[in-house]
Amino acid sequence: AVISFAANDRWARGLTLFLLSASICMQAALLVFCAVNGTSYSYMMGHYPAPWGNEITVGVLESFMALLFAAVMLMSVLGGMPRIRRDIPEHRMRLYWVMIDLAHVALLALCYTNDIFTAYVFIEVLTIASCCLLAARDGGRPLLAAVRYMIFSLVGSGLFLIGVIFTYSITGQLLFPQLKESIALLWAGGTYRFSMTVAIGLMVGGLAIKSGLFPFHFWMPDTYGRATPASAGILSGVVSKGYIFLLIKIIYQAVGIEVFAASGIQNILLILGVCGMVAGSVSAIAARRLTTMVAFSSAAQIGYIYMGLGLGTQAALLAVFFQIFAHALTKPMLFLSSAGLIAASGGRQDIRDMRGAGHRDEVSGVLFTIGALSMVGIPIFAGFVPKLYLSLIHI
Repeated sequence: AVISFAANDRWARGLTLFLLSASICMQAALLVFCAVNGTSYSYMMGHYPAPWGNEITVGVLESFMALLFAAVMLMSVLGGMPRIRRDIPEHRMRLYWVMIDLAHVALLALCYTNDIFTAYVFIEVLTIASCCLLAARDGGRPLLAAVRYMIFSLVGSGLFLIGVIFTYSITGQLLFPQLKESIALLWAGGTYRFSMTVAIGLMVGGLAIKSGLFPFHFWMPDTYGRATPASAGILSGVVSKGYIFLLIKIIYQAVGIEVFAASGIQNILLILGVCGMVAGSVSAIAARRLTTMVAFSSAAQIGYIYMGLGLGTQAALLAVFFQIFAHALTKPMLFLSSAGLIAASGGRQDIRDMRGAGHRDEVSGVLFTIGALSMVGIPIFAGFVPKLYLSLIHI
């Protein structure tokens, strides 16, 4: 990002695309290494223990999610390149690539970190980069959407930070394994149960707000609808999934699923997830603008993820990862193909005025159809698998 900031637009774009491509190769190599050897490992950075040092952990899940995020970012940028050049003013173009770099590194950090405070630091980096990706486009509405997104994101970040501080004051630990051990001992001893529940609730609530869980999903239509398609694809496809993956790591690696279930927060996630599925779907059906419909469908799909987390079983967790994978791949494709259909309709976004857009732009029409069928859960498409798994879960 620093080098991109010092370079011109052409060099910054080339460097960003190269780094995304190199990152894909590196994450794929890590994934193969961990999968073949059936192992995971931790690395202490700086050779000092927490809280002075830092630690990362590498396993199959971490490397797979990092590979997914880098690949989706690269495809979103390449697919949305014509609109990036048209939507982003020339004097902001270099800064746009800087923010892509920062978002990329923040997502990788959220995947690999083994330290809860480091996770907060890169949550803030990702928040800043996301807001800038929104505000890069000229016009009052994109700026207003970026401010609204920033407000919700800062509320979520603030709650998460308070939860981290509260957790550290109770346990004196920052690394995930030590946190899990300390929390389990405190919970088994019956001490600080209420305080620990509040701390966990604050962290979960902060990440839920940032990822768009009901009822905090109303920033999505303006945010995704006003951004350039590449930014909308990145924000909906990978940024929200970065927060969710961090939440999964905290639940299973830092808190422990037994403590999380006993706290009652798991049941709240189940209820809000179901409400998000219904509210997001109803809002998408009632939407008149294409991008608004696609944005509200994201709220519904996020609801599926949180419903699976609320169920708390291994089968539900597997369905959650399938849903994350399907949504991360499909949602950017929907936003990018929507931009093609809107362009083929003379810039009109009202669904009634877009009849025949799929014939005028056949590639966008085919891609949008595939993405829509996947999100609905039609067999042979990616979105069918998580919905099938969720429907077969025995509570």
